[in-house]
Amino acid sequence: MRWNKTVTMVEAHAEGDVGRIVTGGVLSIPGETILDKLLHINNVDDRLRRFLVNEPRGCAQMSTNLLLPPVHPEADAAFIILQGDKAHAMSGSNSICLVTVLLETGIVEMKEPETVVTLETAAGLVKAVAKCSNGKCERVTLDMPPSFPLLLDAEVDVPGLGKVVVDISYGGIFYGLINPEQFGLELTTGNARKLVDLGCRVQRAIDAQLDVRHPEIASLSGLSYTMFVGYDNEGRMKGATVVPPGRFDRSPCGTGNSARLAVMHARGQFAEGETRIARSIIDSEFEVSIIGTTTVAGKASILPRISGRGWIHGIHQIGVDPTDPYQLGYMVSDCWGDAFDLLN
Repeated sequence: MRWNKTVTMVEAHAEGDVGRIVTGGVLSIPGETILDKLLHINNVDDRLRRFLVNEPRGCAQMSTNLLLPPVHPEADAAFIILQGDKAHAMSGSNSICLVTVLLETGIVEMKEPETVVTLETAAGLVKAVAKCSNGKCERVTLDMPPSFPLLLDAEVDVPGLGKVVVDISYGGIFYGLINPEQFGLELTTGNARKLVDLGCRVQRAIDAQLDVRHPEIASLSGLSYTMFVGYDNEGRMKGATVVPPGRFDRSPCGTGNSARLAVMHARGQFAEGETRIARSIIDSEFEVSIIGTTTVAGKASILPRISGRGWIHGIHQIGVDPTDPYQLGYMVSDCWGDAFDLLN
């Protein structure tokens, strides 16, 4: 075996969604801040992302997270989320995976019954409080970035679908929130392929027709995901986030529910101090709440809190032989959906 690159990862999932944590083999990414490093991956050199995420070393149904030394003096660790389309600024489920890995592998000292870990992301600092017992990280509660609705009841023209109504909201990244009843579909695993295809089409229309950007952080612009939002038969919140280029987040989604809570609060549907259960497409659960309100560039905003569980399920080392023709991997649309649109 003669690899010219070796990367070690600890694999975990948060309520069903896989988030691999790169713990060895990546020394640094150029940039003074974590946001600079994210922009370097997205705009300058994305070879590392492609190597880690693409087949045959990766697959569509997971995220890979770069664990980095923090820049901010108050942070314990920093990270960037790598997915099939690009690097992303923030993720609740991946934060839960990261904290679980940091504590259960001893990278950060676990203190029982509670360990506080401050994460540095391109969207800002995130406070994570881990409930710990007998060496196990049992639950992680995240104080998410301030979240706010950008556009309510916006209409986009989607080829083949006509006008579709969406809410554009920020929960650490930008979401297009869609009621699936517009398409006569329920949020079930049986409808997953149809909903993913619809979500990708709506996202392309939003990107083409609406100006989506953070009012204070100009480089945080464009839609990251669409999310179908509804309720289950018990009246509990249910959602399904479409992760480009074409799969569902298996977890209830931390940033997506932060964005959703901001919209619900703006409409008087969710009160400060309230806690509810939010379910995913596979019926896994996060606890979601609003712990306060604030403003972002004059926009009324909320302070969301997301709580869920993570589990380590493997340790993985990958590499590449210098004769391997797929040094940076490949994408095929049977798994990756609109892969060719993203590559070209």
